[in-house]
Amino acid sequence: MQSFNVTDPKKVGVEGKLLSKAINFAIKNESTMKRDIGAALNQGHFEEPWPIGKTIGPVKTRKSGSGVIFRRGQLIKTWGDVDYVDMTFSISKSYLSLCMGIAVKDGIIPDINAPVKNIVKDGSFDTEQNKNITWAHMLQLTSEWEGTLWGKPDWIDHYRDVLGNSSHSGKKGSKRKLQPPGTYWEYNDVRVNQLSLALMYAFGRSLPEVLKERIMDPIGATDTWEWHGYENSWLDINGQKIQSVSGGAHWGGGLWISSLDHARVGQLMLNKGSWNGHEIIQEKWVTECLTPCPLAPHYGYLWWLNDPQNGMFSGAPRSAYFAMGVGTQIIYVDPENDLVIVARWIKKEKIAEFVQMVLASIKN
Repeated sequence: MQSFNVTDPKKVGVEGKLLSKAINFAIKNESTMKRDIGAALNQGHFEEPWPIGKTIGPVKTRKSGSGVIFRRGQLIKTWGDVDYVDMTFSISKSYLSLCMGIAVKDGIIPDINAPVKNIVKDGSFDTEQNKNITWAHMLQLTSEWEGTLWGKPDWIDHYRDVLGNSSHSGKKGSKRKLQPPGTYWEYNDVRVNQLSLALMYAFGRSLPEVLKERIMDPIGATDTWEWHGYENSWLDINGQKIQSVSGGAHWGGGLWISSLDHARVGQLMLNKGSWNGHEIIQEKWVTECLTPCPLAPHYGYLWWLNDPQNGMFSGAPRSAYFAMGVGTQIIYVDPENDLVIVARWIKKEKIAEFVQMVLASIKN
């Protein structure tokens, strides 16, 4: 594990008092989501009917807000318990994109624009609706994959409005007519879980093993993080019982990780995939992850982009991007300001103001 010493903010061009003001703002505006995550899910946080919305993966109680800030590669501020292994919800999706980057680098998936069924032979991509779905469609959330996985039908996330500004007229969880793959963007956890399963089949091993061996250990992360699936997502792969992990904690599970380990991954992305001079993720893959989806310019390959029209951070550079999970939790990466911010459990309507306050503390 690589440890970090805290650097005086002024040494990297940041006004300490203004930075402290921003952090106090974050602490004051803690998320209203129950700290008992299991209770929050069981009480209908995602507004899903019973029993389809039943929690089927592990959960744990969250702590109060925490965060980490890196500037110019230096740790300049932490708050809260940055070592606590907390549920991270949809930030898990961005870790899936990193695992995909390893599959591409190793030639396991030689062409992300080829149909998934060329590699995955479990029948889940053999139907008329699904046969032309590519890996790129799955990464960009434009696959329109149809089916039921781990007891959850794809339509449970139809009409889901993540940013709060959707023009869709339908009610979340009501069925709609599916479109051809690549022609409709929808934030859909069932389909992300299907991508996770497909990627596990491609590797022939568990994704947590891949993540640990190829990314987390090389960047000096701790051994405390965990990546969970569901009670019914265990399969026999090459003679081993392996759990397919989830791309969120919509029904429990997902990546559980400390804020400081999140910050390491944010810095890896800011470094364009390198760590201490060693290539961990190909720079080309990082660039592809941050290329806007034509149907949704605010989204890349499971990373959110700061698009001027639908971006969350209107006062931040257009080049900024982020991983985001319910709570609200973010890994914010800002190449223009050489900045990484991890912030957890802040009211969603306050997160942009918090980031703007951090940016205002940067003086050079």
